[in-house]
Amino acid sequence: MADPEEHPTDLPECPSAQGAGLLPRELRAWMVMLAAVGAVEQRLGSVVKERLDVSHDEFLILCLLAEQPRAGLRMTRIAELLGRPKTRLTYQIACLQHAGLVTRKSVCGDKRGVEVALTDKARRLLEEASGTLAATVTGALSHVMGPDQHEAMYGLLPDLAAEPAKPEAR
Repeated sequence: MADPEEHPTDLPECPSAQGAGLLPRELRAWMVMLAAVGAVEQRLGSVVKERLDVSHDEFLILCLLAEQPRAGLRMTRIAELLGRPKTRLTYQIACLQHAGLVTRKSVCGDKRGVEVALTDKARRLLEEASGTLAATVTGALSHVMGPDQHEAMYGLLPDLAAEPAKPEAR
């Protein structure tokens, strides 16, 4: 296993970032992105378990709900956004509900529809853990994303290099 203190420039070159193979730049960028996501998930898993006492998949559900109005999201939409089977999602939502992190309610006028929302407890826990979680993501990305990987990512987002960063609206 790589030394966590190892700097990205000390890492061997990422073959997908080089551009010397058969893949078009979009697919090279996709491979770099998958490696970055894997690195983040690997580091984030233990932090999420320690700070929030939920699985990584349950954490993704909490994150989706945290970006929504207090009304929440329908379970079918959560399953769609996460690319998860509805049956698996039902189990995960039940675990989150048992932990007091989400509420479920029937959708008015649709007896089969179920809407899920964060509880105040979940909002508080996410707020308290957000600094640590963000630092974990940033650390994992900076560990695997050197200049070659940044350049490769422009294969997926070519306009990113041309556009100045826009301040985030709050």
